[in-house]
Amino acid sequence: MPIENIDTIIVGAGQAGVAMSEHLTRLGVPHLVLERDRVAERWRSERWDTLACNGPAWHDRFPGMEFEGLDPDAFASKDAVVNYLQAYAHKFGAPIRTGVEVTHVQRNQGRPGFTVDTSHGQIQARNVVAATGPFQRPVIPPIAPHDPKLLQLHSAQYRNPSQLPAGAVLVVGAGSSGVQIAAELQRAGRQVYLSVGAHGRPPRAYRNRDFCWWLGVLGEWDAQAMKPGLEHVTIAVSGADGGHTVDFRALAHEGVTLVGMTRSFKHGVVQFEPDLAENIARGDENYLSLLDAADAFVERNGLDLPPEPQARVLPPDPDCLTNPLQSLNLGEAGVATILWATGYALDYSWLAVNAFDAHGKPQHQRGVSSEPGIYFLGLPWLSRRGSAFIWGVWHDAKHVADHIDKQRKYFAYEDAAQRRAHRTT
Repeated sequence: MPIENIDTIIVGAGQAGVAMSEHLTRLGVPHLVLERDRVAERWRSERWDTLACNGPAWHDRFPGMEFEGLDPDAFASKDAVVNYLQAYAHKFGAPIRTGVEVTHVQRNQGRPGFTVDTSHGQIQARNVVAATGPFQRPVIPPIAPHDPKLLQLHSAQYRNPSQLPAGAVLVVGAGSSGVQIAAELQRAGRQVYLSVGAHGRPPRAYRNRDFCWWLGVLGEWDAQAMKPGLEHVTIAVSGADGGHTVDFRALAHEGVTLVGMTRSFKHGVVQFEPDLAENIARGDENYLSLLDAADAFVERNGLDLPPEPQARVLPPDPDCLTNPLQSLNLGEAGVATILWATGYALDYSWLAVNAFDAHGKPQHQRGVSSEPGIYFLGLPWLSRRGSAFIWGVWHDAKHVADHIDKQRKYFAYEDAAQRRAHRTT
């Protein structure tokens, strides 16, 4: 089988890979997008059935195309996102090959570029863009109990309440995924225990503007680094059922039992940290601080946006907050399922290049890695707070594509210089 040559390989055909392909197409850079499954596979097969985007359709999209048939202030379903990404790729003829897995990438010795081993043969490429995103390997922490009587699922495996056996559910993790799944299970009639750690919880909307708009005008999307001490703080926000502000007290009043961070399991009993009240209070501080910043912005700019004093009125503390559980006997509580909404880890085991630190974290500046010719795209905080979002990855992809095009021109000069030298000898 002949070895194929191409300027740039993009690994992954999710939002990052599609955005990258658009910019390289615009620049005339020959490239291929290799996807081991289907376009937008994570949205297809690793999300629950009722998932909706956490930002409105006017915001969570690429600049060049709107969601067809969707109100700009609505929240796109996961199926709508899949259709959108497919249509966007089709619009500019993205050269995507599906069903092709990249298994190994290594730098060539004594010549430019990389050898890319795939499930369909070998390709030579000058550049490789790792556009596989942040949701690569679901993480279940080592404290998970070894109990065959319990069903344990990561949120990536959860689809709907009917998938779970009868009984109560412990949901560990109260970011956007955990809180939305907990609410869905409670509405389905399940007894739910929700383990709440440190979190931010912005208002869904305030003074007739979505929180995405507020973060934009306040410059928060352009923050280039996470604030110190907030590296492990998740964000609890929801676009489900038309979008609403996540309020843990309200969720508790509806029947969900809030507990602190999950500490350990032993002999069928789970122990919780005594930090529930502190975590809720810090979430409230985060919520109220955005309201303060929004009010100041309105006054400073003289905007005609109606006051919303009711937004500052918090529900009364539920009993599970004032008298939190320190432990729970899973059998006595009828818990049959533990659902781990505990995030993901990166997996670049296929990328055998010098682009990682001692902990395996990509080393890069705005996606341009420490290994020339290797690029990263789609990671949180790649260049700014908005980097992991559909619209944010598009802007990051433009920067990476421009860098590839610039380097390509340098190599073109060298090739031309070599040809001139041969003609004169």
